[in-house]
Amino acid sequence: MLILLAVGIWFALPHMSGLFGLAKEETGKPESVPPTECRASSAQSGHPGGAAVDGFNNRYWAPEATGDGVGEFLECDFAEPVRVMKLLVFSGTSARKDEFLTQARPARVTVQLTSQDGKLTSRAIRLRDQAGEQTFDLRGSDTVRAKLIVNSAYGTGKDRRIALAEVEFFGRRP
Repeated sequence: MLILLAVGIWFALPHMSGLFGLAKEETGKPESVPPTECRASSAQSGHPGGAAVDGFNNRYWAPEATGDGVGEFLECDFAEPVRVMKLLVFSGTSARKDEFLTQARPARVTVQLTSQDGKLTSRAIRLRDQAGEQTFDLRGSDTVRAKLIVNSAYGTGKDRRIALAEVEFFGRRP
């Protein structure tokens, strides 16, 4: 019986590291995986797409067009494939309450994750109309590109643009 157990363990050893790695991925805290490049469908002067991923929530991306902003998007590329697990969003022009309402804010956004093999995963998220961070579970394996598309917005009107202060991705690197 002991010999059979020893032989079983011997053959199982190469596969054990994968099982422990999977457990770590599911229970461990995801790390920040910032994109290397970010572009927008359009950008108002002084508010480029890169401002939404610069690590500061007092600068923001705003598209050129005023109004509801439907269809405007922010697209980010990763240098190497990442396993995306969470998305953190700061909606509006700033995380500060006194500056938050100065422009329109995304209400519903579709997040599209593109994997290395071209597979597209989509998830619709609903943002609350409030200052500060909002976190969403998001799953994407071998992700090389993420695209956030505005579907609707709060506080739209004349001379008001959609504003997105910060977007952060969390997950695992290979």
